[in-house]
Amino acid sequence: MATKKRYHVSFNYSYCKRCGICYWLCPTKTITKGELGKPQVIDHDTCIGCLMCENSCPDFAIDIQEVSEAVTENA
Repeated sequence: MATKKRYHVSFNYSYCKRCGICYWLCPTKTITKGELGKPQVIDHDTCIGCLMCENSCPDFAIDIQEVSEAVTENA
């Protein structure tokens, strides 16, 4: 059974100039416009890991990491 990969979107707000490219490009609208144009993520589970936001950010302020879950085996 294949499981859906999960991703975590993080922002370095000290680099971010709130240009809006990330939430404009996000195909799943995982990144949305927050207060004063600050990008935010409400639900990380909607991220598909396409990296469009990370690759398009002119300030290198976005980092997408795959979330690895601990696998437990029944003995």
